[in-house]
Amino acid sequence: MSANPIILRRATPGDARIIAGLHTASWQTAYRHILPEEYLAVQAPREHLALWQSYLARPEAMWGLVEVAEMQGNPIGFVSAEKLPNPAYGVLLDCLHVLAPFQGHGAGKLLIDAARAWARQLGEKQMHLYTLEGNARAIAFYERNGWQRAGSVDGYIGETPVTDRRYVIAP
Repeated sequence: MSANPIILRRATPGDARIIAGLHTASWQTAYRHILPEEYLAVQAPREHLALWQSYLARPEAMWGLVEVAEMQGNPIGFVSAEKLPNPAYGVLLDCLHVLAPFQGHGAGKLLIDAARAWARQLGEKQMHLYTLEGNARAIAFYERNGWQRAGSVDGYIGETPVTDRRYVIAP
């Protein structure tokens, strides 16, 4: 067993700033070649904080799955998944972020496994996620973990046009 095991815990309403910080730090590393520096430095942190404060302020029964990965009590990543009202592709794995220094140590796999187990508990037959075209590390990670590409969707992050790859998997 590792001297520094990664522990997953259910998020609490008090984790909004922590999760927003993890979300932003991950974007600033993974998307620096995709999104403008100004957006990543100013707008993304505000948007992520507002998102997570709003999300975690709702009654917990409305959350879906939100878990935080910690090493030695320090947050290093998180996952969120939701059962959508009209889930054409099953449960949405909405966010999976691990801080760059901790990637490659198993946290991402633990977080995916937690989301898949949650979807199975709901009786879901499929899950889906979106990852930005150009996010080579995430694409390789998801494909290595059995996710199958199922299309693309064009959209915007801020004012930047982006293409998201859609991936699916059975939980």
